[in-house]
Amino acid sequence: MKARILVVDDELSMREFLAILLDGEGYLVDQAESAEDALACMDQQRYEMVISDVSMPGLSGIELLSRIKAQSPETAVLLITAFTTAEQAVEAMKLGAYDYIGKPFKVEEVKVLVRKALEKRSLEEENKRLKAEVQERFSFSGLIGKSKQMREVYDLIAKVAESMANVLITGESGTGKELAAKAIHYNSPRRNAPFEAVNCGAIPDTLIESELFGHSRGAFTGAISDRPGLFEQAEGGTLFLDEIGEVPLQLQAKLLRVLQEREFRRVGGSSSIKADVRIVAASNRNLEEQVREGSFREDLFYRLNVVQLHMPSLKERVEDIPALVEHFYKKYSIWSGSGEIITPEALKALFNYPFPGNVRELENLVERCVVLGSRVIDFECLPTGVREHRTAPAVAAEFEIPEEGMDLQAYLDALEQRLLIRALEKCGGVKKRAAAFLGMTFRSFRYRLAKFGMDEE
Repeated sequence: MKARILVVDDELSMREFLAILLDGEGYLVDQAESAEDALACMDQQRYEMVISDVSMPGLSGIELLSRIKAQSPETAVLLITAFTTAEQAVEAMKLGAYDYIGKPFKVEEVKVLVRKALEKRSLEEENKRLKAEVQERFSFSGLIGKSKQMREVYDLIAKVAESMANVLITGESGTGKELAAKAIHYNSPRRNAPFEAVNCGAIPDTLIESELFGHSRGAFTGAISDRPGLFEQAEGGTLFLDEIGEVPLQLQAKLLRVLQEREFRRVGGSSSIKADVRIVAASNRNLEEQVREGSFREDLFYRLNVVQLHMPSLKERVEDIPALVEHFYKKYSIWSGSGEIITPEALKALFNYPFPGNVRELENLVERCVVLGSRVIDFECLPTGVREHRTAPAVAAEFEIPEEGMDLQAYLDALEQRLLIRALEKCGGVKKRAAAFLGMTFRSFRYRLAKFGMDEE
C-alpha cells in the first residue's frame, strides 16, 4: 500500500511544492496549514509520516512533534526550518524526530530522507508484527478450544511453564502435542531462547545420535567437519523430543545421562559439553506399557515424566469443532466477513465423524474445502468418508420402571430439556450449532426450546 504523508506548513507555496514532489514519488499526500489542523487530520486519518515546518503561528513544529509522538509513536516525523540551531536539532531528536533539515534544502535530500524514514518505519512495524505473531501463534492462542478438557490443558501449561521440570505430553497423533510444547516454551522464562524440535521416529537409528548430540570431524565416513547437534542448538531454551518412544534402547541410556548430568559428548568427541536445555517429550504410544515390555527404560521414563500433560482427542472434545473450523477457515481462506462459514448439515456431519486423525485431519479437511473454492463449507464439499459415516444413536443403560409406575411423558420432557441445555453448553450458547449438534433443524430446535420456555429471542 502507498504510504500516506501529511505536509504541515503555514506557507501555501511550500506545502504545494512538497505535495507535488511527494505525489510524484508515489505517496498519498494531505496538507495542513497549522499544527492544530495537523492534529485534527490525525484524528481522522492514519499517517505513516509527517513533514512539518518548525516555525508556525500557534503550536510550533517542535510542539507538534511532541503531540504526534504521544498520540502515534510509530509515525515518522521530519522537521524543516529556515533557522536551524544545534539546540533545536538536539531537542527534536530527543523528542523522536526522524531527522531535522534546514531551508533551502535539496530536492534529492528530501526524497532520500523520506524513503529511508519510511523504510525504517516499515521494518519496525514488521518486527512488531512478527513478534506479535510469534507470541500469538505460540501462546495459548495456538491451541483452540474452550472445552473442559482444553481448559485443563491451559491450566496445566500455565503452571508448568514457569518451572524447569521436564514434561511428557501424551495423546493420539494429530492432537497438537507440538503446539502444547511450544506453548510451554513461549510462556516460560526461556521464551527468548531457541525452541528446537525433532521427530525421533523420522530419523534412522544410525543418524539420531548425531542429530541430537552432534559429531566431531572424522567421527565417521562423511563427517568432514564438526557439527553441533540439537542439544547445542537449543542451548538455554527447549528441546522437544517428539515420538520419544521410537528412540532405540542404546540411545536411551545416553539421553538419561544428559538428563542426570546436564552434559553430553558429540559423536567422536573427547570433551563434555554442558547442556542448559529443558526437555519436553511426547509420545502417542503407551510408554508405561513399553517399560513393562522392556523396550523403554524405566529410569528414563521417570526422568521425562516429571509432569504429564495429556492432549485430548477430538472425539473427546467435539464441542470445540466449530471454533476449530472457524480458525482453520480464516487461516486458509482469502474471503473475510462475518457470514456463515459452515452449514448446519456439514457441522452435523463433523460432529458425527470420529476423526481418527484428530485436529490435524480436521485442519486438512477445512483446507481441502477452501482449496476447492468453497466460500461456505457445506455437506457436498466434505470428503466421502465424512459424508457417508453413520453413527448409531447412543442407547441409554438398562432402565427399570418403578413398581408404582411412572409418568413417561414427564420423564421424556425432563430428559429432553436436560439434553437441550447440555447441547447449548457444549456449543457456547450458539443455537444453530446446538441444533446441528443434536442432529435437528434450527427451526425444530427453537420449537423445542420454546416448549420449555427456554427461547428468549
